[in-house]
Amino acid sequence: MTVYEVEIGALQGGPADLGQYRGKAALIVNVASKCGLTPQYAALERLHEQYSGRGFTVLGVPCNQFMGQEPGSAEEIAEFCSATYGVTFPMTEKVDVNGDDRHPLYTELVPTPDAEGHTGDIRWNFEKFLLAPDGTVAARFAPQTEPDSDEVQAAIERVLPA
Repeated sequence: MTVYEVEIGALQGGPADLGQYRGKAALIVNVASKCGLTPQYAALERLHEQYSGRGFTVLGVPCNQFMGQEPGSAEEIAEFCSATYGVTFPMTEKVDVNGDDRHPLYTELVPTPDAEGHTGDIRWNFEKFLLAPDGTVAARFAPQTEPDSDEVQAAIERVLPA
């Protein structure tokens, strides 16, 4: 299985067809609305706007596994992201990223090491995975790594298709 074949719902209902990202670069991020790292939404939106014309998207994946910091309904999450941070990038349904109920998307992502060699379980909200256009995971970034850091932007530049 590849990431493109994983079935996951869209935040507002219906399927979020991951196959539409084939041939594009994507930054997949487990997000939360009530976390100290929540302001990263602003930088994620800036990245999305900056690179979307070059075959890139951010994909937000809400998760409530870290101290209940994403408790809202799909409608509440969508409203918060839009009203507070002007988010226009796509979002999936709320999923588990760790444990027995880990979503298959994260089963595909978590074997990838970050710069420090960490693999396996997601450590906190806003852990980031950069997907190359061929569907491979090109990089993994710790939650505290700012989305618009030089490190993340350089990695995106390396995998952009256009």
